[in-house]
Amino acid sequence: MKPVTLLPTTPGNRPGSVSFVGGGPGDPGLLTLRAARLLADADVIIVDILDRADVLTRHARPDVRVVDGGRDIDGTPLGRAARAKSVVNAASGGARVVRIIDGDSTTFSSIVEEVAACRKAGIDIEIVPGVPIATAVPVYAGVPIAPGGHTSAVHVVYANDHGDGPITRGADAKHDAVVVLGAGEQLAAAATRLAAEGWADSTPAMLISNGTTLDQTSRLLTLSQVPAHAVAAVGPTTLVVGSAVAHRDSLSWFETRPLFGWRVLVPRTKEQSESVVDRLTEYGASAVVVPTISVEQPRTPQHMDKAVRGLVTGRYDWVGFTSINAVRAVRERLEALGLDARAFSGLKIAAVGGVTAASLREWGIEPDLVPSGEQSAMGLLADWPEYDEQTDPINRVLLPRADIATETLVAGLQELGWEVDDVTAYRTVRAAPPPAPLRDAIKAGGFDAVLFTSSSTVRNLVGIAGKPHPLTVVACIGPNTAKTAEEHGLRVDVLSPTPSALELADALASYGARLRAAALETGEEPVRPSQRRPSQRRRAR
Repeated sequence: MKPVTLLPTTPGNRPGSVSFVGGGPGDPGLLTLRAARLLADADVIIVDILDRADVLTRHARPDVRVVDGGRDIDGTPLGRAARAKSVVNAASGGARVVRIIDGDSTTFSSIVEEVAACRKAGIDIEIVPGVPIATAVPVYAGVPIAPGGHTSAVHVVYANDHGDGPITRGADAKHDAVVVLGAGEQLAAAATRLAAEGWADSTPAMLISNGTTLDQTSRLLTLSQVPAHAVAAVGPTTLVVGSAVAHRDSLSWFETRPLFGWRVLVPRTKEQSESVVDRLTEYGASAVVVPTISVEQPRTPQHMDKAVRGLVTGRYDWVGFTSINAVRAVRERLEALGLDARAFSGLKIAAVGGVTAASLREWGIEPDLVPSGEQSAMGLLADWPEYDEQTDPINRVLLPRADIATETLVAGLQELGWEVDDVTAYRTVRAAPPPAPLRDAIKAGGFDAVLFTSSSTVRNLVGIAGKPHPLTVVACIGPNTAKTAEEHGLRVDVLSPTPSALELADALASYGARLRAAALETGEEPVRPSQRRPSQRRRAR
């Protein structure tokens, strides 16, 4: 039997494939696990709406090619045949192609032609269902389209596909729900036709724009009011008609999040801000990260090299890490010298807090000491043992830190009897100013809140972008940061109970919840801080 030669599976010598994947209604968290895996393996991603490409490519490789599946290079809309041809062409060179369809891939008839074209070209296909827009969007607006307690039918209508026939056949306006998908004018026409088919003008209805995203807006109407509002809707819009809409007040959960719709400025590096951004997103906010510092190599790296030699020759008993930047700097220096985490064998390791400890664990190092209370230099000192010459053969501690670090930890360790090598592992310099539109938004009130996690973030943000607008809620991680903010003419509204960036986000959410509750108590519609008049600004209690 002739042996089989296996070729590397790279574009050009492997068969192409196309996965038709439902991209869900908009919330990136509603992608299926299979969809995320296929996106991670894709060479080409073809999308219906390029605005969603940034969400979908979070799961993709940096070198993935994104193609607009709805328009030609010159911007003209593609017909179904042309779109099918473009899908085939993308895979014909052996590429793994993911064709993203908004919502559920199985509910759009257009992929039938694309699938047929792939089959004809001998290209393997896969069809992955997604979360349907018709069910997800009403749920995010607090509308259960098939509430319990009685038999209900749900009629899903694509407004551009029903032709001249009735929108619903045999529908019960008292018990059933109608979900209409389409553009604004199509939704307006659908509402008019429902009325003509016997649905009362007073039937509850809801228009939901940009459903399941942080830009979602929902408007409670009657059927007769829909046409006027539908033509003015902005973004993808869904119409829900029927008695189920009445449940909205009791079941609304997405738009009632404490920071829903807030735009929050986070002046931190991207690496430091991921967990904070995720926490803010859970509360309904969209976060914009603006780096205010840049981390660079120390001017005299010889000091770090000497410290590394001390690590491997047994000069130290402890190594104390006071930031993830310190962990990263030491790791990079060790790797440049051909060393790894084994250089810490026999040493005791301290981390100033949970984030720094997590960074060490990613490197394979389990810290021996993390503050049991306040996650700060003072908290670390509170738990650090005194030097005991009977049990500690070596009395020296290595502190790899920033060039602008304070002396609190050094002085405290010396009082405990330790000798300290305070070594500059990295330098922090002010980052370049953000783009002009972002600077203008900061100064003009384009943000609802700003999170300051250190005094340096206050000084550097004001230095590179200017002071946040008086309407912007200012949240500070601790008293020292708050003092710096006040020295720069900012009014501090929120103070974290502990020096933790995540707890600062929690404190901001509590503040937002209090603002919302206060507005509802007075019968007002809750508005974001950036939408208030200066006289309406409220101080945190």
